[in-house]
Amino acid sequence: MRPIFPTRFRTYRLALLLSCGLLGATPLHAQEEGGGIALAQEYARKGENEKAAFLFGRLRAEEQLAANVLPDYLLVLQNLKRYKDAEKLVKKGIRQHPEEVGYGVALGSLYLAAADQASADKQFERVVSQASAEQILAVAVEFNRRKLPQWAEKTYLRGRALAKSETEFAPQLIQLYTQDGQTDKVMDETLRLVQQDEQQLPFVRNMLQNSLREDKDFDALERILITNVQKYPERAVNSELLLWLQVQRHDFGGALVQAKALDRRSRTEGMRVIELAAIAQRNKDYETAISGYEYVTQQYRGGQYYGLARQRLVQAREEQVRSTYPVDPAKIRGLIGEYQNVLTELGKTPETAGMLRNMAALYAFQLDEKDRAMTLLQEVIAMPRAGLDVVDDAKINLADIYLLRNEPWEATLLYSQVEKSHKDSPVGYEAKLRNARLSYYAGDFKLAKSHLDILKEATSREIANDAMQLSLLITDNTAMDTSGVALRDYSKVELLVFQNRLPEAVRGLDNLLQKYPGHALSDDAWYLKAQLQRRMGNYQEALTTLQRITANPKYDVLSDDALFLTASILEENLQDRDKAKELYNQMLTKYPGSIYVAEARKRFRKLRGDVVN
Repeated sequence: MRPIFPTRFRTYRLALLLSCGLLGATPLHAQEEGGGIALAQEYARKGENEKAAFLFGRLRAEEQLAANVLPDYLLVLQNLKRYKDAEKLVKKGIRQHPEEVGYGVALGSLYLAAADQASADKQFERVVSQASAEQILAVAVEFNRRKLPQWAEKTYLRGRALAKSETEFAPQLIQLYTQDGQTDKVMDETLRLVQQDEQQLPFVRNMLQNSLREDKDFDALERILITNVQKYPERAVNSELLLWLQVQRHDFGGALVQAKALDRRSRTEGMRVIELAAIAQRNKDYETAISGYEYVTQQYRGGQYYGLARQRLVQAREEQVRSTYPVDPAKIRGLIGEYQNVLTELGKTPETAGMLRNMAALYAFQLDEKDRAMTLLQEVIAMPRAGLDVVDDAKINLADIYLLRNEPWEATLLYSQVEKSHKDSPVGYEAKLRNARLSYYAGDFKLAKSHLDILKEATSREIANDAMQLSLLITDNTAMDTSGVALRDYSKVELLVFQNRLPEAVRGLDNLLQKYPGHALSDDAWYLKAQLQRRMGNYQEALTTLQRITANPKYDVLSDDALFLTASILEENLQDRDKAKELYNQMLTKYPGSIYVAEARKRFRKLRGDVVN
């Protein structure tokens, strides 16, 4: 007969060891050598709180109160709702280790877990009020870690009071307010900081960009900055911020005012104005771009940036003329005359080769004087001291004209030369994209896609996006129809568009829509037709065509494009500002994720009359 355990104590001890899974698994000497801490923390990590509490409880007092142990032990007790035991533990830790500022925060968090809000607030107030200047950062970080931003804020403000500085801990407060969505406080802190330390401007701009989301926030910041510019005209940082903000809002006219002021103050001879004008030009605000370039040519004649401004002025005017439909041939000849004047003034050099190339494009694509255009480009290619980039840009233009003349073999030869001489560079990628389009025009979709798949990884975002769009067009329209018959007809139309043979292209689209009713290409065909009708000055016809897309739920992919183009025609070509404003507002509510939202918002605000300049 087996002996019975002699005492109740031994029975309890054995049962406890068995319940913890320790008997025969974890020798006691391993615990004594420090293994108990690691095992307790492992149980705590797995959520096995009873086992963890047992092992933590067996540790020596100094081990329980150590900074790498107490937080875990405390959490285990808290999870077991043993709040009194936890309170005794952490209070003992505070007495033994007053340097551990996190223990005081932990006690307050324990009261929160126990639903004792009053005690928690009292403890947190005690921690904040007793924190020394050296402890502020650590205490605030601990509050943040425990997701108590309001107490982190109070801690930083306490540190500010101790330092007697209005901007102490400003970066930390700005980040805190940004994370907490307190936009008003972000603005207050950033503006206060940058007034005291202009070197913080990049940080301030970045934090404002992360924080500002709604129009009312942008409006509020703009009003403050305009007031500051007027009140403290000697502080350039206010103009810098206002310029940045107006660029973010695409208010380039307002930004130009600040760029001029900064240019005069910093004596940069027009550089700041040219930078702003270039941004406006890229965003198709040609009036502002032209105004900026004119300012530099008038104020700094003979200066460092005069020649650059002179060239860009004509280029901006050209872009404006070419985007005003229908294009006026008389204005094209006027532009050619302006280009000639620039070349006479500045001379024909590699630096002004872009003027010759622009003239060639106007002769070839707008006036159908291809031979004259080719002569100009050959002049660039043969230009003494011309760099490889200058020559190869001219070769791409020359290849384009060969394509105008229906000589694709000559075109692809030149494109391929540039590809070979400019591997892994923007010029080389541009040439490869032209070659891909050439294959697409010829109906060789497999070859076109092989080029495009490489270009989708191009470093230039614009080229990569163009490659992606054309690749998707080919994929979508050869998946079901592997021969790509309809796409072949569509690609021929796009070649006519490239050759500026717009009436023929419209007829080609009509034939395609009649020949392939309901085809996946229909929405692309309708949209392209509307674009061409606009370019030809047939605005009402373009609106009617666009309705085919906006009124048909099947064409949801291009619905936002069609709505934005409709609003643009109403605003820019038909001068129906009220209807355009209505459609821009519809764009904002119906397609909030569209790429056109920023521009639509800017135009809506402008038409509503509330853009501040």
